[in-house]
Amino acid sequence: MERTELLASHTLPIDEPALRSYLESKLPDEFRGVLEVQKFAGGQSNPTYKLTANGKSFVLRKKPPGTLLATAHMVDREYRVISALYGSGVPVAKPILYCDDAKVIGTEFFIMEYVGGRIFWDPTFPQLSAAERAALYAEMARVLAALHMVDYSARGLGSYGKAGNYFARQIKRWTEQYLASVTEPIPSMDALIKWLPEHVPADEKTSLVHGDYRFDNMVFHPTEPRVLAVLDWELSTLGHPLADLAYNCMSYHLPGVDRPPLAELAGPESGIPTEAEYVAEYCRHTGQKEIPSFGFYLAFSAFRYASIVQGVVKRGLSGNASSGKDALGYVTRVKAAANKGWELAQKS
Repeated sequence: MERTELLASHTLPIDEPALRSYLESKLPDEFRGVLEVQKFAGGQSNPTYKLTANGKSFVLRKKPPGTLLATAHMVDREYRVISALYGSGVPVAKPILYCDDAKVIGTEFFIMEYVGGRIFWDPTFPQLSAAERAALYAEMARVLAALHMVDYSARGLGSYGKAGNYFARQIKRWTEQYLASVTEPIPSMDALIKWLPEHVPADEKTSLVHGDYRFDNMVFHPTEPRVLAVLDWELSTLGHPLADLAYNCMSYHLPGVDRPPLAELAGPESGIPTEAEYVAEYCRHTGQKEIPSFGFYLAFSAFRYASIVQGVVKRGLSGNASSGKDALGYVTRVKAAANKGWELAQKS
């Protein structure tokens, strides 16, 4: 599960002797003896580590240190949802252990299996052929549809969130989190905060939603266009499936670090489907014929993304972001997402 390069454990270190002692007491067969701890360099949220013991590898995810927003970094929810989904049609890593005792390593944490495979940070897949790119996009749409069709009550997740009124609650939540993290005025965010509550569609569908569904939160088979595990479930809840789909489509509207928005690259030559084609593939798996008011869902997703990234900026200024040296560079992303969200809102 190579998120990106591994770092020595002194980056956001954890108490390795305490961790080793705890794991030996809970899982003696897996963790007796030498324990190697390395931090994954990627990610701005919950610090993630690769653990190696007795020739086997595992992944540890924990809350970051410092003062945190009350509803952020809920690793207990991550562990609950992957435990519920393990063995379903949605691919997730095998859950191993959850520890709610912050005295062990300073915060709550959980351990899951290490899933080897490919993780793609660039959705243009420059190393692949057009046909391979198309296959990966089709698989991403298929897995998202499978998630939204899960009988969440039957999987023990009936109390994982509230059914209905999702967007009103989410707009309130992310407005509050944005205002708690804001570092400078952004007029387009202020405009979205006013516009979004006034334009919520009447549709009240409810499904299990991932909340951060994109290519770099998936482990693909080493050679096949097949997802082995969907990662990073900390934002998952019961919600509206089109919020997930619209967020998944943000790469069509927002540029990456070294690429333009995917809308400028999509087509038969690249193998990247257009946004309309990708949405149609998702609808094919869910049995939908069309999606009314998709512009609202896109505007909301841009707003939500801007709020999330603003939290990264705030943590960077406070010195407790998971990848602190990059956090301050995210200021421009907040403004770009807010501006795009307002543009989409006005078009809708």
